[in-house]
Amino acid sequence: MTKPLPVPVIDMRGIWSRYREVIIHKDLDFRVRTGEVVALVGGSGSGKTTLLREILGLLPPYRGNVRLFGHDLQTPDALLQRDIRRRLGMLFQQGALFSALPVFDNIAFPLRELGFLDEAWIAELVRLKMTMVELEPEHARLMPSELSGGMIKRVALARALALEPELLLLDEPTAGLDPARSQGFVRLIRALQQRLNLTVVLVTHDMETLCGLGCEIAVLAEQRILTRGSLDTVRAFPHPAIEQFFNLPSTAKG
Repeated sequence: MTKPLPVPVIDMRGIWSRYREVIIHKDLDFRVRTGEVVALVGGSGSGKTTLLREILGLLPPYRGNVRLFGHDLQTPDALLQRDIRRRLGMLFQQGALFSALPVFDNIAFPLRELGFLDEAWIAELVRLKMTMVELEPEHARLMPSELSGGMIKRVALARALALEPELLLLDEPTAGLDPARSQGFVRLIRALQQRLNLTVVLVTHDMETLCGLGCEIAVLAEQRILTRGSLDTVRAFPHPAIEQFFNLPSTAKG
């Protein structure tokens, strides 16, 4: 007897997205299985961040269905919705740290939101997450305004991992970092992904990030996922959007 395939971590079917009267996605399907690392790439306006917001549940699609871990994200069951969201973490492009809170309290925030952990246990978990992202104990008291761009990314990553998610979403994780810090942050994400067996979906336009994470690539164009596969597979797909994104010689005849 053939064993059934595991339920996808993300299962988006027949997705239509629109902003006012502008159609962004049209009948789009997107599935991600446990342990996969998938990068969403595409030109400006192709709907990469919109897709992330729909996965997060921040933006319901105009049409279609989003399921995470086998559950409908739009379920009216509030407890189930809360449990689904605890299983994912989000790293926003600029970190989105609370400017009035020090590093410790930024990382502790989702742990305190649970409402049943005492402060001693929260402190231990914050220390663990800081160690995971290579932050030192003395960084805990710093304010976001005192942090470098690279440190902001690490604090935001520690907060995203605070509840030990199974799914990690990253919006331009290396944006604003110089090449050395960018490479270091990519190595850290890759090491954590392998160590924790995370499923990762990211939006990026940076080729070094794509190569460093060794991810599968899904190209958004023409209101859909145009093609998906390894970097070499995607680059070989004949389409102007691919040529433009990867700066390839045009295959157009004329």
